[in-house]
Amino acid sequence: MSPAEREALTSAISNEARVLYLLGLKPEADHSTGVTRPLQYRTLLNLLNSTQKTFTLGRQINQLLQELVEAGLVVCEQESISERSLNGQCLLLPYLVKETPSYQQLHLQWQTMSADWKPHQELFNELASLVGLLDKSYSEEDIGEFIAYWLTRPETNLTLFQWTQKFVLQLKNRRQAAPNKHRVGHQVVPAIAGITADDNARKLVEKYHAKPKR
Repeated sequence: MSPAEREALTSAISNEARVLYLLGLKPEADHSTGVTRPLQYRTLLNLLNSTQKTFTLGRQINQLLQELVEAGLVVCEQESISERSLNGQCLLLPYLVKETPSYQQLHLQWQTMSADWKPHQELFNELASLVGLLDKSYSEEDIGEFIAYWLTRPETNLTLFQWTQKFVLQLKNRRQAAPNKHRVGHQVVPAIAGITADDNARKLVEKYHAKPKR
């Protein structure tokens, strides 16, 4: 366990959230990519209800996951985890990925959003690959919209690592929802030459974004 991961686990989160992370998510995650196995609410509920039945609903699991997201221990595609079911979906545990010394430093740089904020480019590229963001380009307008949103929330104080995570996920969410004519898997990308879905890209999309059959 890295010092940054330990610090996040000892931050202001509930003991149930710590149990969920340490026993429910981390042991089964891929340590090379940080990607968890598809969530199984029933298994996680049984884990949390070891001596008495306190947790009965999937949305209670979501509330614990939201604590872990805010602590930087978990990355989810959504800005915030709503009551929508995440059963069968994968999450990203960024602290599991072996980090370079420069990335460790990024966990120590706490800051509120500022008008001149920029994502850490090397980290952006790596996280974009991990979450399956096919088009890694972004514009000044993309950054400006991200900054404008978070400037209205001055109480939010995150590390540069966490801010870059949020920016990656905002781009991912937007491209999944945008009415673009060119679609690759579950994402839309600019309809320009050079952005195609090769076999590796298709496998990446299928691996991390396959939805459970109902």
